[in-house]
Amino acid sequence: MSYLINTVEQQEEMLKTIGVSSIDDLFESIPAHLRFKGRLNLPEAMEEMELDQYTSKLAAKNTGLASGVCFLGGGAYDHFIPAVVDEIAGRGEYYTAYTPYQAEASQGLLQVFFEYQSMMCRLTDMDACNASLYEGGTSLVEAAFMAMRVTDRNHKVAILGSVHPEYRAVLDTYCEQLNIEIVTIPTPNGYADPELVKKALDDKTACLLIQHPNFYGCVEEVQDCIAAAKAVGALSVVSFDPISLGILKTPGELGADIAVAEGQSMGVPLQYGGPYLGVMTCRNEFLRKMPGRIIGTTSDRLGRLCYTLNLQTREQHIRRDKATSNICTNQGLLAIRATIYLSCLGPQGLKETADLCHRKAAYAADSLQKAGYKLSYDRPFFKEFVIETKTSAKALQSKLAADGLMVGPRFGQFKNIPESSVSDRQLVIAVTEKRTKEEIDSLVKQLASQDR
Repeated sequence: MSYLINTVEQQEEMLKTIGVSSIDDLFESIPAHLRFKGRLNLPEAMEEMELDQYTSKLAAKNTGLASGVCFLGGGAYDHFIPAVVDEIAGRGEYYTAYTPYQAEASQGLLQVFFEYQSMMCRLTDMDACNASLYEGGTSLVEAAFMAMRVTDRNHKVAILGSVHPEYRAVLDTYCEQLNIEIVTIPTPNGYADPELVKKALDDKTACLLIQHPNFYGCVEEVQDCIAAAKAVGALSVVSFDPISLGILKTPGELGADIAVAEGQSMGVPLQYGGPYLGVMTCRNEFLRKMPGRIIGTTSDRLGRLCYTLNLQTREQHIRRDKATSNICTNQGLLAIRATIYLSCLGPQGLKETADLCHRKAAYAADSLQKAGYKLSYDRPFFKEFVIETKTSAKALQSKLAADGLMVGPRFGQFKNIPESSVSDRQLVIAVTEKRTKEEIDSLVKQLASQDR
């Protein structure tokens, strides 16, 4: 992106136009004691060559996937991305994809988003999909607010303790000023006991939020939990791993009302934590309560197929105070990448990818147990699991990173995990289809030698 400067003369002209005498006048609404005073702690200005050398040295300190082996999990994964994803998504027509405010003039983008929606519906066995939301955490929270609109129960939601702690933190933030009670259902054994779920729900509960597989990697008793929600008139929201649907039952098969996901695993690089892709699908009867955009098809006056922005019930430019959400972007480029990725894999490719993840994760878990490690939870898992380390998980992470092995997250870095008696010694290990037997064996060997 080009760097644009404003000369002193241009600044004075703009200030005169808007009727203020100085830039400082623009900040009068901020109390004086909150304004920064003095100079920022920045080095003096450098010439271009100097600056290039300086920033290159800083960038060299970053550790990327090319310099190590990634066993990182907890919502972002090192899955294989076919070269065609970068090739097509990098085309000029797609690379600048954003919000089509003059939608019908953007037929190419609308068609891709329509294909994305169609693929997500087929993937999840749900009826409708938007295009799209920010990422996994906000997708789950948007689903909770959507459920409150559908049920007209505006003051209580229930969430399993096994849901990602960052997702729960986002929910806390959204609800903090809104008089919404959040009931967290304990999951001390790594998954929810349906009987505890039943006791936690009542006729004031808008929805039950479930992650499957959950943050601990464990498979939940989803159908029993959904039945408990349905019994009190609450909606069920399932946050799923898209790759897992190659071998696990879909949210639609399980009976979910709304299904959401972090779409990073579908052709989106890890890229330091974002931007990612928020997926949201639902049953048809809830369509008009869904945030974001809904792309549909119609015919023009000559009878030709064309694409249109049917619904955009979010944010200010259309609905204003009646908007269902303040969502302001469709993460178009990431949705396009997911569409290309799924087109490349197809149903069989997705199944094979999921199967490889599960088999390799099972091999890693078995090898670690043979090496003397205990799994924190005796529960079926998909591609990640939690081990109990013998020493500090934080120190162990650093030692392994020095050897080029990236593992985690560790439980100790989260303050809101509801149950964990040994949180400073619990570590998530994720294994994707990219990991080889040699890499897994190296992880086990390095853990055994470093964790003392």
